[in-house]
Amino acid sequence: MHAWLCENPVGVDELVWKELPTPEPKADEVRVAIRAASLNFPDLLIVQNKYQMKPPLPFVPGSEFAGVIEAVGAEVNHVKVGDAVAAFGGTGGFATHATPKASLVMPLPQGFAFDDASAFVLTYATTHHALLDRAALKAGETVLVLGAAGGVGTAAIQIAKAVGARVNAAASSDAKCALCTQLGADATINYSTANLREEIKRLTDGKGPDVVYDPVGGDVAEPVFRSIGWRGRYLVVGFAQGGIPALPWNLALLKGASIVGVFWGDFARREPKANAAALAELSRWYAEGKVKPVIDQRLPMIDLPKAFAIMGSRQVRGKLVMVNE
Repeated sequence: MHAWLCENPVGVDELVWKELPTPEPKADEVRVAIRAASLNFPDLLIVQNKYQMKPPLPFVPGSEFAGVIEAVGAEVNHVKVGDAVAAFGGTGGFATHATPKASLVMPLPQGFAFDDASAFVLTYATTHHALLDRAALKAGETVLVLGAAGGVGTAAIQIAKAVGARVNAAASSDAKCALCTQLGADATINYSTANLREEIKRLTDGKGPDVVYDPVGGDVAEPVFRSIGWRGRYLVVGFAQGGIPALPWNLALLKGASIVGVFWGDFARREPKANAAALAELSRWYAEGKVKPVIDQRLPMIDLPKAFAIMGSRQVRGKLVMVNE
């Protein structure tokens, strides 16, 4: 097998494409021949030693991927050789093969494309957990999605619309806003040119959004939180802008608002039955055409450094997918 190996976690430039022995799965693992793997922001953080999970060195980055099972461990009985699966293993995806724990793989129904599957589990499960579990979003409520043209942002638009919410999507360019409209957003805000607070007020008739979905952080967070509606729920999803905001606590008091943390990885570990039910619902929605990953580009796995550079440009709409051809 071949894999991108991180031996020194100081950045993308230190990753090396190496030939390694093809692993045999342990008793609770499966070996997957990887067809596609997608990039996520944590994949960059983990090779910079900035992510909360710090795997032992050396490791193969790549948190989510899809492919075909080639071998199963002795204790595995819910999947078999030849099954198409998606997996979120945290690491291992930027390679030709991986051996995730069998509990972390999701069997793919017929017709679920590998490209889509590789860009599905992390972004859609995170967003389902955020909007439906943590925020208890209901039909008729208003959601403001920040970073709405990115991987989790596009998922948030689709999932919010699937449950009957109104979606205001905020993104950094007119082209990204146009994509959000195509995905079903009811209104958009280009926050590189518009006054964000004024636009939020206008679009919500002065009431503010019921739910804010924020994978961006940085200096956007405070003005948005000042605009949230009464009993609003502010979902802390990530910090793609780089800075971790410090919000004045009196704002939560004045708005009767909640600041709600979203950590899907630990949710999936601590509440596996609830996570499995969410994934099953998402899989049904995919089959019904309600949700579908937005894929910006597909690149050969060997071009991973190029893909990281594209992601760093902040011009990606949806997800970048690496493929083994």
